[in-house]
Amino acid sequence: MKNERSKFSGKLGYVLAAAGASVGLGNIWRFPYLAAKYGGGIFLLVYIILAVTFGYTMIIAETAIGRYTKKSPVGAFKKFGNNRFLVFGGWINAIIPALICPYYSTIGGWVTKYLYEYLRGNTAQITQDGYFTSFIAGGYEPELWFIIFLFAILFVIYFGVKNGIERVSRFMMPILLVLALLIAGYSMFLPGAIEGVKYFLIPNFKNFSFITVVSAMGQMFYSLSIAMGILITFGSYMKDDVSIDNATIHVEIFDTGIAILAGLMIIPAVFAFSGGDPSSLNAGPALMFITIPKVLASTSFARLGGILFFVLVLFAALTSAIALTESAVATIEDELGYSRKKATIIMGLFMLVLGTLSSLGYGPLGFIKIIGMQFLDFFDFITNTVMMPLAAICICFLITHYMGIDKVNEEVTKNNHSFGRMSIFEKTIKYFSPVILIIILFSSIANVFGWIKM
Repeated sequence: MKNERSKFSGKLGYVLAAAGASVGLGNIWRFPYLAAKYGGGIFLLVYIILAVTFGYTMIIAETAIGRYTKKSPVGAFKKFGNNRFLVFGGWINAIIPALICPYYSTIGGWVTKYLYEYLRGNTAQITQDGYFTSFIAGGYEPELWFIIFLFAILFVIYFGVKNGIERVSRFMMPILLVLALLIAGYSMFLPGAIEGVKYFLIPNFKNFSFITVVSAMGQMFYSLSIAMGILITFGSYMKDDVSIDNATIHVEIFDTGIAILAGLMIIPAVFAFSGGDPSSLNAGPALMFITIPKVLASTSFARLGGILFFVLVLFAALTSAIALTESAVATIEDELGYSRKKATIIMGLFMLVLGTLSSLGYGPLGFIKIIGMQFLDFFDFITNTVMMPLAAICICFLITHYMGIDKVNEEVTKNNHSFGRMSIFEKTIKYFSPVILIIILFSSIANVFGWIKM
């Protein structure tokens, strides 16, 4: 007997879960870093324009595919046929979250470790030069924190869509928003921070370049969980009486709002404590695990500030990791016919193996490199630089050549719901998205191999 597909309780459940998938580590450290590097306010303006065109289009497309087919990515693509393109398109969308989540959970483990140290009051130790490097490269401790983070994800996934994912999202997302508002509010009123606020919010068209557009578009994948299989899977859990268009607008607002708050949390604070030098906003781990603790250490409430900041980051990391894992688990359930319990265990073991490679890749396994990269960097490169643009191209092609624009329109306007940006959707999915995705794919690969400088 076939089990009835799980459902979100309604629009709020879907919006919070989809926003939770979108609001992750990429919003907290990657967005502010890119905004600082590529022109501040002009980057933010370009990003918002892309969010209401390209981002809106891809969310609508993936959600409509999911709800129409009631399947995770592989089954959703096969609903329209079983040729090589459809098999490839389905599996690349399904494999991406399975590859991202293990290394993402490694970074989640680092966040958990830092929160633990702040709770213990080890603020001076955390800010010592070389502390972060010695932690990730010093031995097997990163594996312990990775496993703790991994079990937290699997615990939520085990309880399903409504009792697990939706319930956790309803709890974590409001807290995350409140913490982001508090930290951003404090950061903006630091002495000297106003220059950082101006740099981030006021567009300077002299800073505009083609790379600004490419970088902002690349950030869209992180920020809106595009081409990760998540939105197709979550769409398959959406009830027919929920407006896809309205829900998409709420996800856009929530995600973009958090990205802006992340910029206001970090850019003004770093400006204030660096004398207005944007280059202090280093990428990735350097920003979150080195620069921010040093900024907090110069305040009178370093411990409390560190706890609040890393609780926020941990919640963001957990909600995204849960969404990534759910997409992979749903594929195992749909394609192999396994129960949620069995599918969760299988995915958990897979994540444990790949995540161990990433968590130990800077330490005991540091001598192993793939095309000159440690495991974590390689998995990040292959998924974000190569696979995600390919997956998004496949989604565009599926809509325009198999499902059809009219079928999307029918799905979005079910129960007399509106489709406010239908004309933008049609033009973007047919023309703009494929072209810009191909440009992003080749320019990003060229940048990694040093053929061009971004």
